[in-house]
Amino acid sequence: MSEIAAEQRYLDGLFDRIDAEVTKANERLKEVMLRVDRCERDAEALVERETEYHALNEKLDKLTLAQLGLVFGRIDVADDQPENPVRPDLDRRYIGRIGMDDREDGYRTLLLDWRAPLARPFYLATTAEPLGVEKRRHIRTKGRTVVSVDDENLTQATEDSNVAGESALVAALNAARGSHMNSIVETIQREQDEIIRDPTRGVMVVEGGPGTGKTAVALHRVAYLLYSWREQLAKTGVLIIGPNDVFLEYISHVLPELGETGVVLATTGNLLVEPSEQDSLLAREVKGSEEMVYILKKAVQAYQVVPADRTLRIGSLDIICTSAMVSKARATARRSRRPHNDARPIFADSLIDQLAHALASVIGADPLGGKNLLSAGDIAELHDELAEEPLVNQLIDELWPELEAETVLKELLTSRTRIAEVAHEYDEETQDALYQPHDGWTPTDSALIDELHQLIGIPSESSLTEDWDQEVLEAQAALDILEGSAVQDTDDGFDAEVLQAHDVIDAETLASRQQVRDDRSTAQRARADLTWAYGHVVVDEAQELSPMEWRMVMRRCPSRWMTLVGDTAQTGSPAGVDSWAETLDPFVGDRFIRKSLTVNYRTPRPIAEYAQIPAESIRDGEPVRYGKVADLEKYLPKDGRSYVIIRPGEVENVKGLEFDHVMVVNPDQILAGPQGRQNLYVAVTRATQTLTVLD
Repeated sequence: MSEIAAEQRYLDGLFDRIDAEVTKANERLKEVMLRVDRCERDAEALVERETEYHALNEKLDKLTLAQLGLVFGRIDVADDQPENPVRPDLDRRYIGRIGMDDREDGYRTLLLDWRAPLARPFYLATTAEPLGVEKRRHIRTKGRTVVSVDDENLTQATEDSNVAGESALVAALNAARGSHMNSIVETIQREQDEIIRDPTRGVMVVEGGPGTGKTAVALHRVAYLLYSWREQLAKTGVLIIGPNDVFLEYISHVLPELGETGVVLATTGNLLVEPSEQDSLLAREVKGSEEMVYILKKAVQAYQVVPADRTLRIGSLDIICTSAMVSKARATARRSRRPHNDARPIFADSLIDQLAHALASVIGADPLGGKNLLSAGDIAELHDELAEEPLVNQLIDELWPELEAETVLKELLTSRTRIAEVAHEYDEETQDALYQPHDGWTPTDSALIDELHQLIGIPSESSLTEDWDQEVLEAQAALDILEGSAVQDTDDGFDAEVLQAHDVIDAETLASRQQVRDDRSTAQRARADLTWAYGHVVVDEAQELSPMEWRMVMRRCPSRWMTLVGDTAQTGSPAGVDSWAETLDPFVGDRFIRKSLTVNYRTPRPIAEYAQIPAESIRDGEPVRYGKVADLEKYLPKDGRSYVIIRPGEVENVKGLEFDHVMVVNPDQILAGPQGRQNLYVAVTRATQTLTVLD
């Protein structure tokens, strides 16, 4: 039997098990769905059904996705007690996207999840350091068919190599790029594996030049962490932040293919709003700077008004609300250091208390000149009465209104008068940069709204407590009606022994039966909750984040368990990162580690030399081509592979992406623009096959 046929037989056996699991799960899912009509009025049964329904769908999704390259490797490893013996001292381990066991055979391992510790030698073993691996086999499949196998006899080789699985790696690197990123699970290299499995529970900065696999490493690290810390991260979720929507779509298939779903993908620009406009470079710099913290604080305080003295008509009496009263109430509220909306009751209570004493001085004055005739209790009653007075509440709304972050920001950015009021300490150029006459949001606005949430108060996802109290009140009212309409007349003069609704259920129980259960996934709940604390956060192209965006991201990860991927040589944002130490100092001090990727897998040597990429390129390729813009059509590739034409002003759209063929138009114009050197560096390093420079 040929090697391919042998591996095909083994693969068929695994797929037979998956098919059986899929059939069983689908049958169970049908049973669960049939229970809906019988149990939908039973709250506990409904929760149980929903839980099982989502668990079964998740299992089916996992089994379906796992079939995309189910098995991709095998290692024969020295082991005195082999689970799958080749010889008495040799264990055979198949490596794939999920783990599979034979329950009937004492849970013998049939397939190792690539993240399992026993699978690690598949990635780390080299001819110089075989780690007990005698043979490593790369198994290539198409659908359910084995198409080829490549073996490396590591113990017999004498040549040193730092690149494991070279034949499989070369095949992957030469493969055509499509609209979605491919996983590197079959070809992870030693330096990548060390980062993916690093146990650090703090901030890790992963640096590397273009083509070193930073994004792939970050995504595979997410999959590894979800495997290793599943119980914790399944509850808290993982947030992945990328530079733009095109990039997020490009990477969106990697984690599902690795058996992981439920991760939140976002850009800093769409975490809180849906941008429809773009800022100028100066506006990005100003709105991204930490000076915006001060400006936004002033913008909120502008709503905390101290007017001139005002006369209030309370009943038949007039009392004066003085500016001093308002100033005192405002100072009391500000000293609480609570957000604006949370401090509003403090302001109101202080102002009403002062008004109550002012009213008491009028109605409780002793005509004989003695002390006030009203007691403390009387003044407290006046306080409560004034708190219900519409005129007083209107005044409080005017002097300390309830605010919304989006409204405050919109009223600031669209008004030159408001900008001049709160940013008068800054020059005209800064004030002009803040002004945006359009009605849409820009990507930089998300971080500003997030900052305003800290200053104003974070709106809850829903007013659950208030809604619950109202539901209980309504349920109690229903029970009261039932009790009042119960049969009171009995023929025999004795109390009727008839159970009514109010005898067997209370208001809270009745209300709970009407409660809508939250059966959303962790990712769905996290996305909707502004206060959500993610268990882990990944930031790709992290060098692009502004100080305001870093503040927003850090709030979403109080534990500071983060993977930050970037290259400061590619920083294109005017408010981006120049130094990791300076950027991270306000949040973690020097408590972060740095990892470097040193091998360039994407860029052929001629292009790497042209771009002066510091990482070592391991691929040969065609020389860089030069031509004229007028001859662009002539240079369009004819091989059907992916390509991109990068013009001045368009570089930001290709950050983090890669294409088989790249044509850079007018590089001198790119170089002459803001962040020109970095932008040109990004543009010329996107290619995996050819680079054409057109002047």
